[in-house]
Amino acid sequence: MAMGKLANCSRCDAVFVQAVRDICPKCCKEVEQEYEACAQFLRKRENRGSNIHQVSEATGVSVKQITKFIKEGRISVAGSPNLGYPCERCGFLIRAGNICESCLNGLKHEITQQIEVEQRLEEFQRADLAKAAYRRKQNSDE
Repeated sequence: MAMGKLANCSRCDAVFVQAVRDICPKCCKEVEQEYEACAQFLRKRENRGSNIHQVSEATGVSVKQITKFIKEGRISVAGSPNLGYPCERCGFLIRAGNICESCLNGLKHEITQQIEVEQRLEEFQRADLAKAAYRRKQNSDE
């Protein structure tokens, strides 16, 4: 049986023997309690219209932790029409992925522009090489 290694908890920085998780047993228990608080809150019909900030305020669980629960699939956004988490780029509330559609399109545009710049640079370099080769040939013919 393999032994775990000593590590610092990513939540509280306490030293613990790490087997699977990156948090200590104490923090693991706290995370489970936070999950239960969120799940119980969202099970109530009157709370299903809550957004992430309202869930955080009502349960005392951080928006970051609720976001993690959603991304892990532990909290479903399917039954909660207003539940989402912030886009990692602009903060707009989204229900899937890491960035919103607008930021995704912006990144695609930036990448396309960068590719075009690199292609133009390559064309200029090829043209310069061709000119240099032509000059060398002209000089050797003289």
